[in-house]
Amino acid sequence: MIRAVVLDVGSVLEVIDDSVFPAPFEQRHGLAAGTVASASDWPRDAMLGQMTAAETRAHWQARLGLTDDQVDELVADAWRWYVGKLDQRLFDWFAGLRDRGLRTAILSNSGPGAREAERHYGFEAITDDIVYSHEVGLKKPDPAVFALAASRLGVVPVEIAFLDDVPANVEAARVAGWHAVVHEDNERSIAEIEAIIAGER
Repeated sequence: MIRAVVLDVGSVLEVIDDSVFPAPFEQRHGLAAGTVASASDWPRDAMLGQMTAAETRAHWQARLGLTDDQVDELVADAWRWYVGKLDQRLFDWFAGLRDRGLRTAILSNSGPGAREAERHYGFEAITDDIVYSHEVGLKKPDPAVFALAASRLGVVPVEIAFLDDVPANVEAARVAGWHAVVHEDNERSIAEIEAIIAGER
């Protein structure tokens, strides 16, 4: 029996527009395409909490030779891209699961500052837990992060249905004992998770 539903955030609950970042910044400042990506050679893994937001900002500034105003502009563009736009259809369905007696959570590979940047979407109000990789020092597809998320929800792996847009993460969740679905579009994803909840899959 399914007791919990866990969703990813980026490209699932949030619709990400890759045209927002980094191309507009590069174009505004006369930088070649790919310059920002080349400068994102972090010395440590920010998604594992090994760098702070201030350190990632300083790294970009040093690598690109930016003024304070320019790096602030770059960071703002990056966060605007990162949080995307809320997928209201998926959010509303997900929010309604708790009224049906299910526990809900988010499991996200995240950078420092993600919780604060995404707070305006109200994820904390509709979930029992949010596992951000940079806060726990573990990221998908590491089996340990799936074990941690299950433990924090107070359920066993087979009682979890999971939705993520990255096939490798879905496969890792299945290996961990979760029921998992690759997110491609809302109607299909909702139908597949509902089938799992109903015991039809």
